[in-house]
Amino acid sequence: MFNILSNTFLLGLYSLLWGFPFPLIFALILNEVRNRKFKKIVQTISYLPHFLSTVVVVGLIQLFLSPTFGFVNQIIERMGFEKIVFLQKASFFRTIYISSDIWQGLGWNAIIYMAALSNIDPNLYEASMIDGTGRFKKLIYITLPSISPTIITLLLLSMGTILSVGFEKTYLLQNPAILSKADVIQTYVWRQGLQRGNFSYGTAVGLFNSVINLFFLVISNSLARKFSETSLW
Repeated sequence: MFNILSNTFLLGLYSLLWGFPFPLIFALILNEVRNRKFKKIVQTISYLPHFLSTVVVVGLIQLFLSPTFGFVNQIIERMGFEKIVFLQKASFFRTIYISSDIWQGLGWNAIIYMAALSNIDPNLYEASMIDGTGRFKKLIYITLPSISPTIITLLLLSMGTILSVGFEKTYLLQNPAILSKADVIQTYVWRQGLQRGNFSYGTAVGLFNSVINLFFLVISNSLARKFSETSLW
């Protein structure tokens, strides 16, 4: 059970550390694009993966990482290295899971940041231009402080779901070779409740997971209220 808790926490933590900043960075970069047509095209392309089902995403992962005809292994082979069976190595599971999550949610998760950026008073930028402020200083002293309430709110919501690792993708990527890293609370609850018929135990584990998420949310909200003016309550 400790291994399952560890897998779930580390997967949630790494997803937060790597997955949370990318939509923000993407939105900040896109906000600097002045060509509206190009900007709309990039936004549309970045949204598309969000609408793919988890089954399709996992199918694409298996296709790209295939040791026989996957383009990733073809590149590795052309560079003079041996092919890697990514989906059979436990050490690659978290990287594959998190990177696919980032790719799938990048554009969609950036929508809120784009909305917040559009609400910044243009007069602030005009005043800074008169003072000779460069783009980097505008980012540090105007853009980020202006959208900091949005950033903090989304971070708090993410902290409240740190142990809510997606069941579908984890389950579809699982195999006996990587179970030591891929077995998480969600798949454990499914195995205990539906496969073994131990419904009461599975429910208790699921409730424990929700309580821990609530604990992280309360602690994070308390810290946010203490060190900033933004909190959920």
